[in-house]
Amino acid sequence: MDSVFEELYSKYHQDVFQFLIYTVRSRQLAEDLVQEVYIRVLKSHNNFEGKSSEKTWLFSIAKNVAIDHFRKQKGWKGKILEKFDWSQPIKDDKDIPEEVAMQKEEVRDLYSCIRECTTDQRMVITMRYIQDLSISETADVLDWTESKVKTTQHRAIKTLKRLMEQQKREEGASNEEKQLGRDRN
Repeated sequence: MDSVFEELYSKYHQDVFQFLIYTVRSRQLAEDLVQEVYIRVLKSHNNFEGKSSEKTWLFSIAKNVAIDHFRKQKGWKGKILEKFDWSQPIKDDKDIPEEVAMQKEEVRDLYSCIRECTTDQRMVITMRYIQDLSISETADVLDWTESKVKTTQHRAIKTLKRLMEQQKREEGASNEEKQLGRDRN
């Protein structure tokens, strides 16, 4: 069991940790919850039937640990909406500073729009595009049908496109107002 646990930990620890950070929006809390995930893994690994991948199984445990944490909080459904941290880029950038600044602004704008999505849409976006889970794996983690994952993903993308377009229009109008103000001076 030790070697299996060590293998799971070395393969997936960073992914599980990152998922929990995005879910609870606190590095310290995510560290605590990761420990709880691996405690549950140790307790239940003998019951793992292999019906899904180990990665999917770990994410299911992580999701349940996060939900259990929110349930202990008053008004846990509302807190889930507030607890995702969409402000941090996921991957390291190796571009020149101007490109990095532009990319970070675009990522920040995207994450700002993701905050406007429903909780289900955020979960699907996180699992599919940040954690690179397949539709099947996402369905297993969320205990949904693949059809529900696809529908939720489609609606999330549609919502994000609409919000991004709206945000660009608002920024354009704001920039126009600033320019008009400068021209008057």
